[in-house]
Formats: sequence, C-alpha cells, structure tokens
Amino acid sequence: MAQEFQEDCIALLGEKLRRGSITRRQALTALAALGVAPSGLAQAQQNRVITMVNWGGIANQGFGRFYGDPFVAANPGWEVKQDSTGPSAGRIKSMVDSGRVTWDLCDSSASSSVLLGRQNLLTKVNYDIVKRENAMAPVFIMEYGAAPYSFSNVLVYDSAKFPEPPKTWADFWDLRKFPGQRLLRRDAVGSLEAAMMSMGRTIENTYPIDVRAALRRVGEIRRNCVYWNSGSESEQFMRTGEAVMGQIWHTRASVLHKETNGRIKFIWNQGLLQPGIFVMPRGGPGGEGTQRLLASMLANDEGQIGLLQLLGNGPTNPRAAAKVPAEARQYNPTDPENAKVQVPIDGNWWGANYAQVNQDFLDTVTG
Repeated sequence: MAQEFQEDCIALLGEKLRRGSITRRQALTALAALGVAPSGLAQAQQNRVITMVNWGGIANQGFGRFYGDPFVAANPGWEVKQDSTGPSAGRIKSMVDSGRVTWDLCDSSASSSVLLGRQNLLTKVNYDIVKRENAMAPVFIMEYGAAPYSFSNVLVYDSAKFPEPPKTWADFWDLRKFPGQRLLRRDAVGSLEAAMMSMGRTIENTYPIDVRAALRRVGEIRRNCVYWNSGSESEQFMRTGEAVMGQIWHTRASVLHKETNGRIKFIWNQGLLQPGIFVMPRGGPGGEGTQRLLASMLANDEGQIGLLQLLGNGPTNPRAAAKVPAEARQYNPTDPENAKVQVPIDGNWWGANYAQVNQDFLDTVTG
C-alpha cells in the first residue's frame, strides 16, 4: 500500500509539473522528500498508460473517441491506448498465467467474465468506483465486468418473400408457413433461447434453458439452416438471398434495413439483449486507473450515444435513452420500447454451462 501511495505521489507531481503549477526545482525537492532519486522526475513526467483491447475495425476509432479521449481530458497524466488484436478468453488466460500482463481493459462477454473470474484470472469490478446507478439494468453489471454498451440478437427477414411477416421464433421454426432457408450463428448463445421461445417459453421464463429440448428443436431445422461465423458473413447470407430469415446481431440487421430501403426488416420482439462486458485481466498495469476508466465509460451517456450513431451499439446508461435522436431509436436495443420485449441474457447461466452446451450445439448442427 505504501509503495502504491508513493507511486501516486510521483504521478501527482508529474501532473502538477505538466500543468505548470510547480517548477522543476520544486518537483526535485518533493522527490527527494519522498526518497526518490532525481531520475524519478522522468517517471513523474510520463503519462501512465491504460491499454484498452477490442476486436479491431472501426471499434478502435469508436472506443478511442467516445471513451478514451474524454477520460484523458478529465484525467491529466493518463493515456488510453487502443489495441485491436482481439481479447479472446484464451489469450487473457495465457497472459495472466505467464505473469506478463500488458492489457488493462478488454471487450469481452458476460459468459467469459464468469468463466475467467472463477479461474481467478480477472480483477473484480470495484463498485465503490464504478457506480451501479450508471447502468440501466442488472444485466449490465457483473462481478467481474461491466457493460458500457449493449447489442441484441434479433430475427431478420426478407419482406419480399413473405406476404405476412414473421413475428416470433415460433414463426422462424414454421417452415410450412414461412418456407425458405434459415440463418443461425454457429454458436449456442441466442440460438437456444430462440428454440425455447419457439416452444412456448415466454421472455420472462426462458431460463433456465432445457438444453436437451432446445437441441432437439434446433435439430428439427438444421438441414434448412446455414450458419454464420462473423457479422459480415451474416449480412452476406441475407443480402444474396441464400437465407430468407435469420438470427443476427442488430447492428448488422440495421445495416441491411438501411441498405435495402426497408426490404430486409428485423423485429425486436423476443430478441436477446446482451451486455458488451469489459473485463480487467488480473495484474494489469493500469491498476486503479483502469477502474476509473471503466467508471467513466458507464457514466458517459453522451459518449454512449455517439457510439450508437457510429457503430450501432446500444447505450447502457439510464440517462442516455431520452437523449437518443428520434431517427436512431428504432435501431437502439435499449430504447424502452425495444428493450421491454427482449430477453436479457443470463450471463451467469452461460458462464456455468457454455463450454459443454456449445459443443453439444455444434455437434447437433454438424451431425
């Protein structure tokens, strides 16, 4: 604790020196009083770096512009660096196990936060720093992660193919009334919830998932399905007509809706609302600064709205809904009208069951 306090004193000296509120001589005198060699002045003048890791593409720009830059502006002496190499659970585990942690804040998932947290690979969120009231629903606040954005799995369809539009997952499974190829992600999350609702489960009692029943239900249509591995691939299946109906991320469904002037439509009803959970690998060099950055991301309602307009990611701050421009609300998963008809993902259920259930799902769709 004493060492951490001394390091903070050195950082504070650096901030004052950069702002011009003290002279170099005063800084050297203070360092001497702390028992730090003059070379510590270079340390004091350096920015402390927090590395935020994402999955690449325009996310670098979005997270840097709407989350990193505001934090740096409010916290002199800190720098937020974007890393787009992809923070998979496996890479986080390898880094922590090796004791050479260079990442601080990673764009992960609800289930991964549970899995990695139980293996003591993550730092718990300090909710004395990260304020719970800056999350509009419990799904966005977890023990080992918190969500400054959201997204949904939604039902998308080609309206030119159907005189009567599908309205539920029961319609998705009805090949007679709604003929044509289906589209699912090559992953159990979302697919099994849809299967449960197609059999009559309501959005309030989708969990716990009856895995055997859900897998049997998926097996009924597996020969009428194609499976996507990436967001761009899901778009392409719908754009080319290889699939006429599918479950994809709302961000991709929004692009298709706009590009086709509304021919390809999607519905929020029975969508699966998911948190964009950020986690902190244990031993990250950013220390408490990382907690402060995460806190600022959840508190930054304006930044979250900017991210919605740039990437389509939904805000999670309760103050944001009223500020979303009218034209963007139809594409916002956390708009009150859209959120109330969706199922919030149960990250704890998936954290306990994902590895085996996902393998069983893959065996079902490829068998």
